[in-house]
Amino acid sequence: MTVPSTSELPEGRCAERIDTTTVHPARRYNYWLGGKDNFAADRQSGDQIAAVYPGVRTLARENRAFLGRAVRFLAEEVGVRQFLDIGTGIPSADNTHEVAQSVAPDSRVVYVDNDPMVLVHARALLTSDPAGATAYLDADLRDPEKILADPQLHATLDLSQPVALVLIAVTHFLTDDDRPHEQVARLLDPLPSGSWLALTHFTTDHIPADTVTRMEAEFAAGRMKQDAVPRDRAEFARFFTGLDLAEPGIAPVSEWRPQVPPEQRPPLADASIYGAVARKP
Repeated sequence: MTVPSTSELPEGRCAERIDTTTVHPARRYNYWLGGKDNFAADRQSGDQIAAVYPGVRTLARENRAFLGRAVRFLAEEVGVRQFLDIGTGIPSADNTHEVAQSVAPDSRVVYVDNDPMVLVHARALLTSDPAGATAYLDADLRDPEKILADPQLHATLDLSQPVALVLIAVTHFLTDDDRPHEQVARLLDPLPSGSWLALTHFTTDHIPADTVTRMEAEFAAGRMKQDAVPRDRAEFARFFTGLDLAEPGIAPVSEWRPQVPPEQRPPLADASIYGAVARKP
């Protein structure tokens, strides 16, 4: 397979698309994780949300930790060697290819994101183990057919073999009008039996009602930007219709195959984001 080189990335054009004055979820998430790839607008938005919901920084960390555990489970226990990670975000520690290739150096990963700043940083993502491969697509989750038809994807992944579709903290940025469940199904449909879905999604199920009320009031007044759509457990479960859930099934991310005892895990209110991993029969 021919893998695109980093020199093929349209870095200059993407840099021109970056708007530093408008908050972007990937950069705000980077800020909550303690990263430096963010701007004043992202930090202001992040601080506004944290003032109402202080647990959001813990949520971001727990969500990132889930990614590592889920990818390790897929590579180590299930034997997956191909990953399609959509909504990649800005590179941080333990990216999908780093975790997968630490288990199996021949793992192949395609990253997909539509944030120009993420593309600028894609050179970091494209540092693959020589035995494996990584590629990056500038595309949108709302256009599954474009993603699945991209020549770079087919140069990196063999879609006749199982693929793990990784959607970490991205579907909650799709409104109901974007039909998120349909988009995920359209991505899964062409993947062969034995493929997997790993997905996390923000919920208010575990956040105290008074905090939710304050958040909604801030959004309604225009003092905070609402770009994430929380969905409850039933709505989250719909993403896995027809799939076989791996143990422990649907759970808050901090409770999905945790590596620390209960007393060391955060309160559910501070990690109110569901996670699950499931196999396509």
